[in-house]
Parts: sequence; structure tokens; C-alpha cells
Amino acid sequence: MFDPWLPHSILEENGVEPASLEDVLTKSDFLFVVAAVTSENKGFLGTEAFASMRRGAAFILLSRADVVDFDALMAAVSSGQIVAASDVYPQEPLPPDHPVRSLKGFIRSSHRAGALDSAFKKMGDMVLEDMDLMDRGLPPMRCKRAERETVSRMRSKPVAVN
Repeated sequence: MFDPWLPHSILEENGVEPASLEDVLTKSDFLFVVAAVTSENKGFLGTEAFASMRRGAAFILLSRADVVDFDALMAAVSSGQIVAASDVYPQEPLPPDHPVRSLKGFIRSSHRAGALDSAFKKMGDMVLEDMDLMDRGLPPMRCKRAERETVSRMRSKPVAVN
């Protein structure tokens, strides 16, 4: 697994083998992308990254479309270099005439993973656990905290934009 924000020891403690981005791209048969968009990674997966992947590898985009160069992703799928699946797009809702809709080798889905009943329950449980900690004068442990060092890097569009 590649994560530039987590120390290797945290990955290892959770049973994950740390790897470089290059190793993940070149050695994976399935690549899941669950990254938030930051000022450093907007569009960071592009033509070169897709060309370095194993031919026929599966690229699954589950977080934010802005972490990839979406045109380069479609080109890599169109050429047969990789297959892909995504539940996020550069514009949502996806326009009816968007070329990805007819792209063979590209599975499309609506962005709904976070809207599952089980996800809502888990999020609620995490919030309640953190609230209990804060009621006792302790810092939250389950939910992400808005840390000064990371907030300035995050890039989200207001809901009204998409």
C-alpha cells in the first residue's frame, strides 16, 4: 500500500505492507484509489502512471475524480492498457453524452458507498465514541480532526458546484 501521509509503522501495525507508488503501479493486478484531493495530488495519476501499470490491470477509482487525469484514464482504457471502474467523475452528475459512458472496459457506478445504511451506522458509532471521549476532556480518536497542517492542503468543491 502507498500512502504518503502515514508512517510505515502504522501501515505495518494494521497488517499492510508499505510500498512506493512506483511499486504499487507496476506490480499490482488491482489498484484501488481512495485518496482525498489535495494541493499536491490533483491529477497526479496520468498518462505516465497508467502506462507503467501491468497490461490488463484493473484500476478502481473510489474517492475523488480529481486525483486522476480523467482523459488519460479514459485513453489508457481505450488503448487496452488497463480496465477501470469508477463511481466518481470530473462532473457529477455525469452528462448523458460523456464519452466514458460508451467506453468498453470501463465500469461505471454511481457514488453511493458512503450512503449505505451500514456506513451511516458505523459513522454514527464513531461520532458517539468521540463525543464520549470529548465529554471526558479527551481528544477525539475515531474521526478525522481538522489539523492545521492538512486542512490547507485539502481541495473540495462546495456541494452547490457539483
